[in-house]
Amino acid sequence: MSDKKSIREISVGEVRIGENRPLALIGGPCVIEEPNECLEIASRLKALTEKLGMPFIFKSSYDKANRSSVSSYRGPGLEKGLEILSAIRAKVSVPILTDVHCRGDVERVAGVVDVVQIPAFLCRQTDLVQAVAEKARVVNVKKGQFLSPWEVKNVIEKIEVVGNRNILITERGTCFGYNCLVADMRAIPIIGSYGYPVVFDATHSVQRPGGLGSASGGDREFVACLAKAAVAAGCDALFLEVHPQPERALSDAATMLPLDQLPELLEKAMAIRNIVNPRPAAQERNSVQRE
Repeated sequence: MSDKKSIREISVGEVRIGENRPLALIGGPCVIEEPNECLEIASRLKALTEKLGMPFIFKSSYDKANRSSVSSYRGPGLEKGLEILSAIRAKVSVPILTDVHCRGDVERVAGVVDVVQIPAFLCRQTDLVQAVAEKARVVNVKKGQFLSPWEVKNVIEKIEVVGNRNILITERGTCFGYNCLVADMRAIPIIGSYGYPVVFDATHSVQRPGGLGSASGGDREFVACLAKAAVAAGCDALFLEVHPQPERALSDAATMLPLDQLPELLEKAMAIRNIVNPRPAAQERNSVQRE
C-alpha cells in the first residue's frame, strides 16, 4: 500500500464528506418504484439523519440495466425517473445520487442530480467513466466485484485526466467463487491511500449475484455487521439501500435493510466513527477537559 494521503474533502451541496467530517449516509431504495413511496422514504431518511446530525445524500435508480433477467423490473426510465428525483430534491431539500449505464443518459442526468454514479459492472468502461467525469459535479465509482483495491487508482486517473477531482469511491464486495461476495476490509485503507473519500456499500456487499437463478439473493442479516466493521476500518460514508418492506421490493429484495432497523445501526456506526476518527473539534474539547 502506498503512503496514505490526506483525504480530499468532497462537497455535495451542503454535504461534506472527508476524513475530518462526520460519517455520511448515502441511502434510499434500490430503484424507484412508486413515486409517493420514494418521496416518503427520502423524507424519513432526511428526518432521521437530521436528528442524528449525519450528512445525507438520497439515492435511487431510474433504470437498472444490469438486472439478472430480461423480465426483471428496471424502473420508470429516464424521463419519468429524473422527474421523480428532481421533485424529491426540491421537496426534501436533499442532494441526489443516481447511476447511469450508457453515455447517452449522462448529460441529462448530470443536469438534474448532484452525484452521478458509475455502476460496478461498468467501472472499467473508459468512455462512460470519462463522459460522467466531464459532466457530473461529483462522481461516485462503485468498485467492480472483479477489481482489486489497487486497480481503483487506474479508474481515478481516468477521471482526473479530464479535470474532475470530485470523486467518491465505493467498496461493495469482491467475487468469491460463484454467486457469492466477500468484503475485504483491507480495501478501505488501500483505496483511501489514493486521497479520496471511501464509501462502503453494506447492502450490496451481502448480495449473492444471480444466486436465485433469475435474480440475485443475499444475506441481509450481515448488513449491520459489515457496516460497523467498515466504519471501524475507516470509511467516510455508508451506502445503504433501504425500504419500508424489503420483502415486497421489486429489486434487491434480499439485501435492502428495513427502514425501521436503520436508526440503531446509524447510531452505532456514528459512535464507532467518533472513536476511530474523531473530528478536530472533538479532539480540542478532549484536550481542554484533560487539562
